[in-house]
Amino acid sequence: MIRSVVTAVALVTVSLSLPLEAQTHRSEQAEFRVETVASGLTHPWSIAFLPDGRQLVTERAGRLRVIRDGALQEEPVSGVPSVVARGQGGLLGVLPHPDFADNRLLFLSYTHGNEDGLTTRVARARLEGSALEDIEVIFDAEPRSGRTHHFAGPMVISDDGHLYLTVGDRGDMDRAQDFGDDAGAVHRITIDGRIPDDNPFLDHDGARPTLYTKGNRNIQGMTLHPDTNEIWSHEHGPRGGDEINIIEAGINYGWPAITYGIDYSGAVISDKTRQEGMAQPLHYWDPSIAPSGMAFYTGDDFPEWQGDLFVGALKMQKLVRLELEGRTVTHEEDLLTGLGKRIRSVAMGPDGHLWLLTDSADGEVLKIVPTAR
Repeated sequence: MIRSVVTAVALVTVSLSLPLEAQTHRSEQAEFRVETVASGLTHPWSIAFLPDGRQLVTERAGRLRVIRDGALQEEPVSGVPSVVARGQGGLLGVLPHPDFADNRLLFLSYTHGNEDGLTTRVARARLEGSALEDIEVIFDAEPRSGRTHHFAGPMVISDDGHLYLTVGDRGDMDRAQDFGDDAGAVHRITIDGRIPDDNPFLDHDGARPTLYTKGNRNIQGMTLHPDTNEIWSHEHGPRGGDEINIIEAGINYGWPAITYGIDYSGAVISDKTRQEGMAQPLHYWDPSIAPSGMAFYTGDDFPEWQGDLFVGALKMQKLVRLELEGRTVTHEEDLLTGLGKRIRSVAMGPDGHLWLLTDSADGEVLKIVPTAR
């Protein structure tokens, strides 16, 4: 495990007075440019790639937008479920089914509200043309609360065919260690919302049946390892203690019983960073970078980056490149520090490029390309 305090090498930009596309960025191993694919999005949160070449982008306010042939379509997808965009909540993740070309299925994670409060909800729908049809709610986190923090939202479908979804601690840290509570956890369900019969806590007295892990504060990035198909994630710490973890069945990741961070007020949350029966992070940041989005690089443009893990940062406004040897982070480099943009999402596109979303009222879809392009 490596603790990251200060990253030694930062990106150098030739001239920030140049238009974005004209800027050359130099890292330790490569030169690249950042292209703007689309702009004018309102706090984009997640991006998904469809087999026909389109991209889907969620806007936290509740819109699902389409990019076709490099152009943001004016009209959003219709039929999106009712979303409460309050605090950190809104329309969060979008995930196509691996067999989308045949079944047209999408999964959406979002904030839902009723008289009992707010919660994280996941719905399955069929995309027909520019409309969602056959919408079915397949997961509702319980109990609800009036708090507007830590909804989580990232999802993946692993090679076992099940959907893994995330729920934050909802701003109430003790909920993450309550196994009768859906908060502060990764959940595992079938694609139609049923409970797999091998979920790890089914025999745990009083535990929620969909639980796959516990002790997760607020996961904001989750992706599959391209070789091992392991689920890698990262989550926000408070002041310090942002973590990278590998999500495994039945593991307790410790929040808030153990943490490398302190409260925003400066108060001690726990005097422990280790405890028997609780996992240690693979890597953590202190101070916090507010990580968001993550992807392994598998493209051909930058052979030196093959297998590296890329993580966006909101507060620190940068893209972080992590070199790995197995499960060990061996080196870290900061990129895009001069852009002044909150990186919300990082995704590996089927075109072989890294794609980024910037979190702002005039959010952008960006991609990293070689300078020779």
